[in-house]
This record gives sequence, C-alpha cells and structure tokens, in this order.
Amino acid sequence: MSAPEQEPVGRPAAPPSDTRAAQPEAAATDAAPALGSATVADIEVELQAALAKASENHELYLRAVAEAENTRRRAQEDIAKAHKYGIESFAEALVPVADSLEKALETANATPEAMREGIELTLRQLRAAFDKGRLAEIDPVGKRFDPHNHQAISMVPAEAAGGVPPNHVVSVLQKGWRIADRVLRPALVTVAAP
Repeated sequence: MSAPEQEPVGRPAAPPSDTRAAQPEAAATDAAPALGSATVADIEVELQAALAKASENHELYLRAVAEAENTRRRAQEDIAKAHKYGIESFAEALVPVADSLEKALETANATPEAMREGIELTLRQLRAAFDKGRLAEIDPVGKRFDPHNHQAISMVPAEAAGGVPPNHVVSVLQKGWRIADRVLRPALVTVAAP
C-alpha cells in the first residue's frame, strides 16, 4: 500500500449507515394511514367531543371549588356560633337558680327556717346546673396531695394532723372546681408535713 492510499491517522472512519434517521420515517408511515384515513369531518367530531368533555370537566371543577368554599364558610360560622353560644345549656340551667334567689329576696317576713330551706333548695338547683355543665367539685380531704388539683396553703405537723398520713390533705380552705378533666380552680388545702 502506498502512502496516498492510507487513511490519515486521527481522521474518523465513515459512520455506518444511520438507522435512527430511518425510524422516524417508519413511525410517520405508521401514523400516516390513521391520519390519512380520517376525514376532516371525523376530526371535527372528535374535536367537538373533546371540547364538550373539557367544558363538562371545567363545570365540575367550578362546582367542586364552590362546594369547598361553602363548606369552609359553614364550618367557620359553626365555630363562631359554638364560641358565642357554647354556654347556652349551662346558662339555661342557671336561670332557675337566679329566679329562686330573686324570690328569696322578695320575701319580707321569712323565718330563718324558711330562708334556710329556700337556700338549700337553691343550692340543689345550682348543683344540678353544675352537674349538667360537667362542673365538679374537687374536695380532697384525706387524699394524697396532688399539685395538679390542689394548692397547698400551709403544712401542719403530723402530730397535729389528727392521724392523717404525711403528704395528705388535712383540711380544705376552699374547694376546687374542674370542668370535665380540666382544673378550673385548684383546691386550697392544708397538708400534713412529712
């Protein structure tokens, strides 16, 4: 082989026949019969069907958005009403208590026994209202001191506690109150010293 016949080094060889260029043509020829057989009327019918479906979906979307907004608004109104009228049933239970107290004040010539009887009746009404509102007393005499429910005001020596074990409530200076499981006011107590 002579020098002119040799290929120069570094010159790339001729690429093999490109098969990729032929593939799009094959794909185009595969799709062409489908498009070629479709008429303009068929394509217009398909387009109208697609537009109708898109319009229907858009209408459904707008309705869903409106329904979600209405649900959110109603929930906000319900929350506002719950805050505003949340104590309605408790207030209804307290109204008879106020009526009883007003009647007691209207009585001019009541005997001490009649006044006591009226006060006891009013207290029973009040306790019934508290029960209805899930308001319960915390009366821990003799129970172990619990800082979550009790507030210690003082400690007394174990000898003066009258047999109450150490770290137990000796006396209650002011009852505590609880709404359901939440402490409204802790009981003020005296505790036996350890």
